[in-house]
Amino acid sequence: MFLRIVSILAIMLTVTACNPTQDETADTNETASTGETANTSASAGDGYPTTGEIERLSPKLDELIKKDARIEVLAEGFVWSEGPLWVPGHDMLLFADIPPNRIYRWREGDRAAEVYLEPAGYTGKGPRGGEPGANGLVLDSEGRLVMCQHGDRRMARMNAPLDDPQPAFVTLADSYDGKRLNSPNDAVYDSRGNLYFTDPPYGLAKPEDQELPFQGVYRLSTDGELTLLTDQLSRPNGIALSPDEKTLYVANSDPERAIWMAYDITDSGIENGRVFFDATEYVPQAPGLPDGLKIDNQGNLYATGPGGVWIFTPDGAHLGTIKTGQATSNCAFNEDKSALYITADMYLLRVVLK
Repeated sequence: MFLRIVSILAIMLTVTACNPTQDETADTNETASTGETANTSASAGDGYPTTGEIERLSPKLDELIKKDARIEVLAEGFVWSEGPLWVPGHDMLLFADIPPNRIYRWREGDRAAEVYLEPAGYTGKGPRGGEPGANGLVLDSEGRLVMCQHGDRRMARMNAPLDDPQPAFVTLADSYDGKRLNSPNDAVYDSRGNLYFTDPPYGLAKPEDQELPFQGVYRLSTDGELTLLTDQLSRPNGIALSPDEKTLYVANSDPERAIWMAYDITDSGIENGRVFFDATEYVPQAPGLPDGLKIDNQGNLYATGPGGVWIFTPDGAHLGTIKTGQATSNCAFNEDKSALYITADMYLLRVVLK
């Protein structure tokens, strides 16, 4: 989900920031802070500063997001924030900062997001180009941290307790048909313990490192069998399951075909692939592309795309957009889905829901 956008629109925000030029081959933006602690720009009192706006295209959005909701800035100063994950029982949000190869932790009331795990996505000893860090983060059925590791080009599980994180990992999948994966990007578990993930090339150090001749969407079964579900997407990115686990949604972060796809899930794989929503015409209008997505209990999609987080009904009606004004990478609910956390460029954001 780490995307480089060719050009950045100048957007006036309550919080002023410089967006890095987003291009797949562009160098890492070194102007953002990569220190051990990323500070928030908290305002006086207990409140957080706000930014952007919430565009309401349908009254139905009022049933999902409070009318007086604002986009809160919880933390900032990252290079490219990604993969937010709420951890139940620990009252913490984890998220990645990909270029510096770290995972951060944030808790309610914190005025700083602390480094939780380093290294997070690349554990090699030598220097590495590209985007080395972890990307999508998920919890398995036993509550263990599983991550998409760009640098190590694998799906891996942290081999340490959540309250005592260590850079020790167990490989879950790192190759297909005898060839190394590209750079796993986002992932989701179903209720049976099967792991679905996407594998675009964004984390490769250089294009010639790619061994597979396609960008895949995979399912890793509980017995360790890795199945290629589709190789027909140019840039498969965010991935999510409908509440009944009958539909798989995949974002395609290609500016020439900026779409969200939906597939029927079968015992053997997926079928009946169709375009859920095509946002290609909106790409020139705002920063960002279809990226990470999450689905609420009613099946509504919260999908990062041009300009922020797009909210759709299960039948594809666009209800509105949380307009961050940034290239927005991913989002995640808290445990009771009363808040949506958003990673957008150098920011960690939050919107209170109904």
